[in-house]
Amino acid sequence: MAEKDYYQILGVAKTAGADEIKKAYRKLALQYHPDRNKTREAEEKFKEINKAYEVIGDPKKRQQYDQFGAQSFEGGQGGPGGPFGGFRGGQQGPFTYTYSTGGDGAGFDFGGFTDPFEIFEQFFGGASPFGRQKPAYQLTVDFMDAVRGTEKQVNINGSSKKIKIPAGIDNNSRIRFDDFDIIVGVRPHNNFVREGQDIITEEKISMAQAALGDVVDVETVDGQVKLKIPEGTQPGALIRIKGHGVPYVQGRNKGDHYVRIKVTIPNKLKGKQKQLLEEFEEEGSKGWF
Repeated sequence: MAEKDYYQILGVAKTAGADEIKKAYRKLALQYHPDRNKTREAEEKFKEINKAYEVIGDPKKRQQYDQFGAQSFEGGQGGPGGPFGGFRGGQQGPFTYTYSTGGDGAGFDFGGFTDPFEIFEQFFGGASPFGRQKPAYQLTVDFMDAVRGTEKQVNINGSSKKIKIPAGIDNNSRIRFDDFDIIVGVRPHNNFVREGQDIITEEKISMAQAALGDVVDVETVDGQVKLKIPEGTQPGALIRIKGHGVPYVQGRNKGDHYVRIKVTIPNKLKGKQKQLLEEFEEEGSKGWF
């Protein structure tokens, strides 16, 4: 098999300067990037041009290549795939890279390119949308621990770490540390439904309570509070309890607690109850004014 010519792969002369080589690489990388070109041939070409640029784009490696050829740089290649996979890391010669996204777990081998994220500056017209992300680990906490904040002792790579979970953190929030990130999962609560920093619960009341009004006990994340049911409350009405929601992670404010009213209708009425409702309906048909 003929030895690969890295200059030919990038379409430049052996006398090309660093800027010319970089310009040629960027043009080819955009042309064969797997998000623009879905063919299998493009995928292989993309790895090939990254490998070529890794070598002749580096002055010391280029000197070595010019003297000894490509054989001194040919190593194992990683598996195919797309750049939008889950956690994926690799090493090609002295270059180690790790990136994290939320895809299907497939990964793409950038062929040892010293900075695999640099291409996104051209591809997306700005800095990499992913950044150079650190290893991340999943930690699941109870609903109330997320609301009030807590500390968890975890073991990461054989080392014991104390993780402080701030009050008000939401599901799938990312906490950044020096060497790693923690993605926090929050278990759902049996009664509380969270929407942003607000809490929503459901309160069942009778027809009489809805019509006449009442005061009921409602459980919030801060404990039990008294809630006034206004006279004439309609089914499905939302009553706000201000300041009894979830704390904001940044700041001292809190969300609110909303109580959705559900009016229960008896399945079977006793004789007197039925009589009173019939009289009520009869009076209503005559008009209230």
